[in-house]
Amino acid sequence: MIASNGQVSQKRLSERRPVGAVRSDDQSSSNGEPHQHRTGSANLTSGVFGKSKRTWLLVAAAAVGAAGFGFVSLASSEHANDVKEQPRVLAVTTVAVEPVTSYVSARKYTGAIVARRTSELGFELAGKLTELHVNEGDFVRAGAALAQLDTEHLETNRRKLVAKRAHAAALLDEMLAGPRSEDIAAARARVASLQAQAELLKLQTARQKRLVPSGATTQDEYEQYAFGLKAREAELSEARHNLEELLNGTRKEQIEAQRAVVAEFAAAIAEIDVDLQKSTLTAPFDGTIARRFVEAGTVVNAGQSVFRLIEDAALEAWIGLPAQAAARLNVGSSQRVKIQGEPFNAVVASRFPEVDPATRTRTVVLELDSSASERIVHGQVVRLELQETVEAAGFWLPSTALTKGARGLWSALVGEEERSPDGSTQTDLLRVARRDVEVLHTESDRVLVRGTLHAGEQVITGGTHRVVPGQMVRPAK
Repeated sequence: MIASNGQVSQKRLSERRPVGAVRSDDQSSSNGEPHQHRTGSANLTSGVFGKSKRTWLLVAAAAVGAAGFGFVSLASSEHANDVKEQPRVLAVTTVAVEPVTSYVSARKYTGAIVARRTSELGFELAGKLTELHVNEGDFVRAGAALAQLDTEHLETNRRKLVAKRAHAAALLDEMLAGPRSEDIAAARARVASLQAQAELLKLQTARQKRLVPSGATTQDEYEQYAFGLKAREAELSEARHNLEELLNGTRKEQIEAQRAVVAEFAAAIAEIDVDLQKSTLTAPFDGTIARRFVEAGTVVNAGQSVFRLIEDAALEAWIGLPAQAAARLNVGSSQRVKIQGEPFNAVVASRFPEVDPATRTRTVVLELDSSASERIVHGQVVRLELQETVEAAGFWLPSTALTKGARGLWSALVGEEERSPDGSTQTDLLRVARRDVEVLHTESDRVLVRGTLHAGEQVITGGTHRVVPGQMVRPAK
């Protein structure tokens, strides 16, 4: 191999010789001058073989280097195999799990702030709306006038009824006062006059009756006197009755009837007064005008909404809870609610007696502190947090201890104690094993699970992505 390399080098050198030198060698050989030819050939051979020697040395050095590199590579491979045979033991953080039979869950329920009273205010009468005294957002006191209807026709009817009542009352007063003495005297005089006239006619009738048989008078004249006497006696009887009535005074029944007439007119006037009062819309309680539905000049119907009034000084929180949770809240107990993240004190005022068919919850009413009305308004969202004890057996684990298992389940990696061939326990080494678990409850940084875990097992809580089942690990100190 070395000779061939030398030959190749010599061939390359000969190919690189000048053309003139080659021709001189050929000519010298043909002219029979061997000495000169040897000298030239010797010099040329010496140069060629000198370069071949250097090439040989380079090739030999390369071969020795390759052999050395092979020995080094072989040694490195053997060292790597030795390292690979000794597995790396990772340090992991673990925690010993202990079983629990229950846990406390903080559950939040959402409700709304509701004013204690919210009314749609309107008139009881139909009529033309003439005045509006308040606007939306105005705070009003109970009894304050809010709006006014046209009352002209009511006032006219009232004046008419007042006049009629006055006339009936005067008649009643006359009945109660009784007849005047002048009327009684006039009645007596009339009785006396009629009585005298009746006595005169009686004498004249008797005389005419005696004269009829003698023919001094006729039968017609007699009959005229007789009928005249009867008429006068009837007038006398009436006059006597009138006098007796005057002397006895007005009958009690007539007085009561007249009193009823006066009372009827008074009731009609009172009805007009009620209508006049109802023509002014007033605030039934202290509150704020939330909405105005009509404007002045509108003809409104009876019961039509004009304003919406909210009693914002007394606010309540209405929260729907499951029936079991609502039953645990005693009336009068203090609770803590949050509105836009700000806590407020509240007291359980009442619980609705039925379940809402839409939400299947029972509404609990909580009264807020009076100071809360300055910072919250009707309709805001309120949240109530309740602590509930739930019966469930399992183990608490840090959330970092969970890893994804098969078929969408969860797993936890535990460190089992490794035993030596002699049966003794190596306390400083643990072998990783998998435990399938089911998540029962989650909190901020921990979870409650149940599954194939056992009490006291060392669960790996950190770096679970760096270890696999069967790997040896060491508890971190």
